[in-house]
Amino acid sequence: MKTAIVSGASRGIGAQTAIQLAEKGYLVIVNYCHSQKDAQNACDRINSRGGMAISYKADVSDPLQIKEMTDFVVRTYGKIDLVVANAGVGHNCLLTDMTDGDIKRIIDTDLTGVITLAREGAKSMLKNHSGNIITVSSMWGQVGASCESVYSAAKGGIIAFTKALAKELGANGIRVNCVAPGLIDTDINNNLTSSDKLALVDETPLCRMGTAQDVANAIVWLASDESSFITGHVLSVNGGMTI
Repeated sequence: MKTAIVSGASRGIGAQTAIQLAEKGYLVIVNYCHSQKDAQNACDRINSRGGMAISYKADVSDPLQIKEMTDFVVRTYGKIDLVVANAGVGHNCLLTDMTDGDIKRIIDTDLTGVITLAREGAKSMLKNHSGNIITVSSMWGQVGASCESVYSAAKGGIIAFTKALAKELGANGIRVNCVAPGLIDTDINNNLTSSDKLALVDETPLCRMGTAQDVANAIVWLASDESSFITGHVLSVNGGMTI
């Protein structure tokens, strides 16, 4: 059985991805930081349908906690086949109003956390000469967003990191890809007003917000053998929004 770690999987895109990976036969480690209840609910949904999932608390902004989580997975299940580096935080604010702590929290979680989780997962994958790492960026990492400059920088860094790591690990049979969601109906966009959301929907050719399932579908496809000759790619899941 293949083993997958999905970070930030207590709700939203992460939870939906965990559920769909379990349906494909993965044993899924549902990583969470704050909400044990939500993470356990995701595991219960998976396990009640015949899948296999466990929850694991780890703050991805802390490299030691990531290492402890990946060591636990390798020690318990033998290997890591798939990493979905999904966990992230947002902060809608003028740069001049952001504190040093705000900036550090976003970079540590959204960028350094992705890099560290990929590094620790790759250590197991290299031993088996196979594996899959999927990062989650954002359309704002591709074009930038006003009042989300640090978030955009972190998400842009994920894209550059993905492309570079794909070149680094390809010869070892490890693929590295990225999804870049557009406007998705998840908690991270709760800071947007209804008028903001309507304006973004109006710019979206498919004329709707995306769902967690839309993004999870893309992640699960990139994890599958159907995409076996794809690496270093950024898959935009944005309803056709021009970027």
